[in-house]
Amino acid sequence: MSGPFEIFGLGHHIDEVDPGQVMPRLEEVVLVDVREPAEHANGVIPGALLIPLGELQGSIGGKVPAGATVVAYCATGHRSLFAAEILNRMGYRASSMRGGVVAWRSLGLPWDGGGDLTHEQLQRYSRHIRLPEVGEAGQRRLLGSRVLLIGAGGLGSPAALYLAAAGVGTIGIVDDDTVDPSNLQRQVLHTLDRIGMAKVDSAREAITSLNPDVKVETHAARLDSSNVLDIMSAYDLVVDGGDNFPTRYLVNDASLHLGIPVVHGSIFRFEGQVTVFDPYQGPCYRCLHRLPPPPEIAPSCAVAGVFGVLPGVIGSIQATETIKHLLGLGRTLTGRLLVFDALEQDFTALPIRRDPDCPACSDPDRPPRLVDYDETCRPVA
Repeated sequence: MSGPFEIFGLGHHIDEVDPGQVMPRLEEVVLVDVREPAEHANGVIPGALLIPLGELQGSIGGKVPAGATVVAYCATGHRSLFAAEILNRMGYRASSMRGGVVAWRSLGLPWDGGGDLTHEQLQRYSRHIRLPEVGEAGQRRLLGSRVLLIGAGGLGSPAALYLAAAGVGTIGIVDDDTVDPSNLQRQVLHTLDRIGMAKVDSAREAITSLNPDVKVETHAARLDSSNVLDIMSAYDLVVDGGDNFPTRYLVNDASLHLGIPVVHGSIFRFEGQVTVFDPYQGPCYRCLHRLPPPPEIAPSCAVAGVFGVLPGVIGSIQATETIKHLLGLGRTLTGRLLVFDALEQDFTALPIRRDPDCPACSDPDRPPRLVDYDETCRPVA
């Protein structure tokens, strides 16, 4: 079935079509693959025009006449919504294919290029492939996925390593910090010889040495309202390992604009929390905490301290939830907050629900305004 989907904050309703509806219309529409070149290497829908999302506006005019009927697709159907928005603004009649190539291939529809795993990949991922719930198809899906990590610190380190080891094909990392000696107690991406190096560069070295299949995209910047949509829109899912409240609220609000799920993690002293914020399918961060607290109520790890192994536990759970979401496996933590007490070695899953009066997600047609908070958690004028 098809239906409208609103690109929140941009003001246009985008038609979504199911793969089963696209298949009989291949001769009538222009099919545009907006994934990145590394993803195309895993295979494409026969006859599709390959134009990465970042090049779409500047390239499509010379390849497709204005007014043509276009169906855009990506890996899971998130980036193609943005692509369809751009194309409609340019005068095309564009829609987005719901579920992307994941949904297309799950139906056994035609696929060009095989996407066959190499001999080395069959060896590397053999334990995944032996799982009936994953198999070769699931491993190819991971290799074609794009995940953005917010932070290359305590939580981002184990998440990055396990996502890379699992074969997530593209990992983006946002961090504007450099490696400091005090990081090494818990931030296992980094090493003594990289002190002073940008964390994103140190992370890229660690990930590349672990798995050369993985493309690492670095964003050596601090997220703010001027760049968050551009950065996040290029990915299928976001892993939030940020260590400050301004970033958490910004990532939450941007995810509501883009419709991109966020796997959230946080740590404090000996306790950690994990949940999944799936826009408009469950609660958002502001359903739990409407406004950022003042710093004296919630001091940072630099002030309060943190048990060194704690982020390893929480970041690994974030990686688990990410892989489950990408593969469509099991029950995610959407609607549940998993709380871990390291001193008691105790896990507690608490139900959490959408707040009907939430200022951010109560009205899907009115996503929150993107706000920058300063270090005291006050809005920046």
